[in-house]
Amino acid sequence: MISINNLSFHFGSRALYEDANLHIKPKDKIGLIGLNGTGKSTLLRVLVGEYKPDSGSIQMSRETSLGFLNQDLLSYDTHESILSVAMQAFSEALALQKKIEEVLQEFETDYRDELVDKLAKFQEQFEALDGYNIQSKAEEILEGLGFSTQELQQPLKTFSGGWRMRVMLAKILLQEPSLLLLDEPTNHLDLPSIKWLESYLEAYEGAVVIVSHDREFLDKTTNMTVEVAQQKLNVYAGNYSFYLEEKEQRNEIQKGAFENQQAQIRQAERFIERFKAKASKAKQAQSRVKALDKLERIEDVASDAPKVNFKFQFNTQPGRHILRLEHISKRYGEKLIFRDTNVNIERGDKIALIGANGKGKSTLMRLIAGTEPVEGKRQLGHNVIMAFYAQHQLESLNVENEILQELTEAGSKRNEMELRTILGSFLFTGDQVFKKIKVLSGGEKSRVALAKTLISEANFLLLDEPTNHLDMQSVNILIQALEQYEGTFVVISHDRYFVENVANKIWYIDDYQLKEYPGTYHEYEYFMEQRDKDARKNGIKPPAPAPKPIAEEKQPVAANQNGSLQQDLKRLNTQLKQVEQEVQNFEQELAGYEKQLADPKVYSNISSLKDITLKFEAVKKALDAKNSQWETLMESVENLEIKIKSV
Repeated sequence: MISINNLSFHFGSRALYEDANLHIKPKDKIGLIGLNGTGKSTLLRVLVGEYKPDSGSIQMSRETSLGFLNQDLLSYDTHESILSVAMQAFSEALALQKKIEEVLQEFETDYRDELVDKLAKFQEQFEALDGYNIQSKAEEILEGLGFSTQELQQPLKTFSGGWRMRVMLAKILLQEPSLLLLDEPTNHLDLPSIKWLESYLEAYEGAVVIVSHDREFLDKTTNMTVEVAQQKLNVYAGNYSFYLEEKEQRNEIQKGAFENQQAQIRQAERFIERFKAKASKAKQAQSRVKALDKLERIEDVASDAPKVNFKFQFNTQPGRHILRLEHISKRYGEKLIFRDTNVNIERGDKIALIGANGKGKSTLMRLIAGTEPVEGKRQLGHNVIMAFYAQHQLESLNVENEILQELTEAGSKRNEMELRTILGSFLFTGDQVFKKIKVLSGGEKSRVALAKTLISEANFLLLDEPTNHLDMQSVNILIQALEQYEGTFVVISHDRYFVENVANKIWYIDDYQLKEYPGTYHEYEYFMEQRDKDARKNGIKPPAPAPKPIAEEKQPVAANQNGSLQQDLKRLNTQLKQVEQEVQNFEQELAGYEKQLADPKVYSNISSLKDITLKFEAVKKALDAKNSQWETLMESVENLEIKIKSV
């Protein structure tokens, strides 16, 4: 379909590609990866003809069509509805629809056979283009990307940049090009929309090239990985996880070859040094000098995975309770965000707040930070020192400061060597620490702001989408930093790999209430899948999972407004019976996994063993949570029975 042959491309004197080659076949799903600045986005622009290569060729079959999603599309602006903008993908069908309308208008005064034939021809062509379904297709994709039905008729102009990008993505997907070029498509998507896009791309008939820092997204959407490194396009025949394993093996082979060659070079150099002055051996020594000059040197393996080699610390230890919000409610005008919900954060909690945009995640962060008024009680714990990171706070960086100066003025009392070490971990090395903030890219500013947040000696961090605009290296650095961090934090993120590696609790918002799952993201996801599967099997709407209550207090359910305590008791007993059944189901499921793990044969298949172990741990955690819920309900029933007797 597309053949890139001996491509060379330079920005000024800097070479991005030298004699690079790549063949893209129909139905290839390619993840294009590499360090920031290596030329991933540039390659996409070369493919669509925005940039011309310095040398080499790009051969493309005549029937190949391209769809290119890039960040420049954020600037597109119009008063047209988002549905109309998305439907621009069907330009041919829309032109035919207009012709059909014109003919129908002529029919009002003219009934010539010629017009009937013309109408029949246009309608046949319109049907061949599936024109009668184009609106429903557009609606389906827009709603899959997170728009409500009511929003489809709203002007594009009224939406923020991130939502506009979703409209442009919908338009490109509706065009169904033979090759999709997607530059960071998940940057402006929430978790449900990312999952929808994954499913769409898995079933997509054409080829896809994706530039993304979201490794789980790449794992689920690609079957081939191309790494941009050392001005070449290095191909790996699998997804991102396959690439990591394969690259490690290649690096081991290259390391061995490098070390063997270095040993040979040292041996040759010793021979030359020893015998160059002896007449009898001078000819042989000269021959070895020439051989060394002609030798094609093997490069040592360069590590592209920097380690965080400093320790985040704070001098003030907080109390056990970090923060509580009790019976809080929040609305913006008529829009309800929270209704009588509770928040409880304990020392050592590593919490990820996930879910769809518009549910109130950022609002909750501001309520926790105390920057937003709220109905209800907010109580900050003893000795809690808070630091809040959000994208808009990049604007608070002093653009005239140099990077090192910005961290020095953050007031952490660290010396220059310590700050340079920290900046080195965040990929600012050597003289780069003297760059002005105003010349940095969005990703670089994010890294500076994150470094400032993490050295603030705060013992409680609030991080709102900290991985936005970070490449994989920077995300890994942040993961390492948070793994070392001994304080408490709440993070909003749609990056599942990041969440899985930093969080020990999952928060989500459902029915204007904050809910909690006490485990990792993958355990939460498995629990939700099992819950939905059981609900579908029983033909009922899946209940919102509540493995344990958010608030620490275990209080009996209050009597309703009519004072009917007996009705409350009946309802609690029904819930108790349901939870007892769920406990029994989990126990049976756990016993099944225990039986499998007792079978020696399962240990011969590492993949199967890993899968069973993961499921076993998730079910065990879910069972513990259900037992905790049962105890809470039982205590509430007992307290309510005592109250009824006393009435």
